Amino acid sequence: MLKKVLIANRGEVALSILRNCRELGIETVAVYSEADREEPVVFLADESICIGPGESRSSYLNENHILQAALQTHCDGIHPGYGFLSENGEFAKKVEEQGLKFIGPSSQVISQMGDKISAKNLMIENKIPTVPGFNEDLQSLQQLSEVAEEIGFPVLLKASAGGGGKGMRRVDSLEDLEWAFKVTKKESRASFGKEEIYVEKFIENPRHIEVQILGDSYGNVIHLFERECSLQKKNQKIMEEAPCRFVSEELLEKMYQAAINAGKACGFEGAGTVEFIVDKEENFYFMEMNTRLQVEHAVTEMITGINIIQEQLKIASGLPIRWKQEDVKKEGHAIEVRINAEDPLQNFMPQCGEISFFFPPGGMETRLESSIYSGLKISPYYDSMIGKIIVKGDTRLSAIKKMRRAIEETIIDGIKTNLGFQYGILHEKDFLRGRIHTGYVEEKGHGILEGMRIFERSE
Repeated sequence: MLKKVLIANRGEVALSILRNCRELGIETVAVYSEADREEPVVFLADESICIGPGESRSSYLNENHILQAALQTHCDGIHPGYGFLSENGEFAKKVEEQGLKFIGPSSQVISQMGDKISAKNLMIENKIPTVPGFNEDLQSLQQLSEVAEEIGFPVLLKASAGGGGKGMRRVDSLEDLEWAFKVTKKESRASFGKEEIYVEKFIENPRHIEVQILGDSYGNVIHLFERECSLQKKNQKIMEEAPCRFVSEELLEKMYQAAINAGKACGFEGAGTVEFIVDKEENFYFMEMNTRLQVEHAVTEMITGINIIQEQLKIASGLPIRWKQEDVKKEGHAIEVRINAEDPLQNFMPQCGEISFFFPPGGMETRLESSIYSGLKISPYYDSMIGKIIVKGDTRLSAIKKMRRAIEETIIDGIKTNLGFQYGILHEKDFLRGRIHTGYVEEKGHGILEGMRIFERSE
């Protein structure tokens, strides 16, 4: 086993990694920014090192400071969590060159699958369905115009190095292409340091379904079933569940096999996710592969009983996957809501400030993943997600009822959160019937917000 792991992240995921390392007998080193001095992981880790000021680029994105901290404390592995440097192939390569284990796939695989064009072409080579489009870097507006007219509007412009919902832009007409072409390139350069973009057909209101996979260094790849991730706001997931109850088993089996084939095609090692979109006729298309831990991995853990972070650590230590595919079972239904520090009634404006009082939810098969506590200050430097509530029920309806109850008893005073909005979704008729898609929140959001306003006035 790895002996000592540096946790190159913050918040709830850093705390989750620490807990799992401790259970496996692995020592931990926490790195933190000056803004995160009061984070629980700083006090719970075996060692803690400040790596810079609050801004991400000077701390959690500072590759040299993180590497120096790992070498100084004699770590033999670095766990990147998600976000920040978790899908940075160049950083993974630097870790490898220092003789340390990057807990995830090789730098070559990260770079290959992180480039959406090369990833899509690899899927095509392996006969995995992809969205129709032009799978090369668009060199000119003229080239884009020709391709868009050929595949038909609407089209979707995407950054080749994109991720997390960034670098994507829908275009509905020829007249809008020039503006979208320039803006998408500019956004791609600002967010990812690269201008390469490509275009594909826009699939109207699909479901977003992803398959969790595990791969080891011996060529074994298995799937841990699917997650329904269609509830999104501006391409950012806000609620996830597992399994998906509203597509056929035949389709799911095809997606499982496609995900395993994708993992084997790139030589995947660790925990990863193959993401698909599914149209109304149940055609599925490869969208991207995330070569890291996902925020929503906990819903898969709840229905399978498999601890994904611990499996990451064991695989990184050179151990083979201990399950055959037929041994992996799913039981019950799990739902996760993301707790974001934002005000839904003020256009989801991010919130910062001190949490004056916090009371967490509890109960059987109710799980909170968060590092917040009464008195903690939420800084303006990072993503607005401050935690996740995950519940499991025997059925989807029982899980929904359990999540409603969990939200009802959660108290976070001092800042606004999106929990009221999530609570509204859990009562919306089309959600209860499973009639959801990636445009659902935009379609139903106004009604849910009106319900929140009425509720607040009545308090």
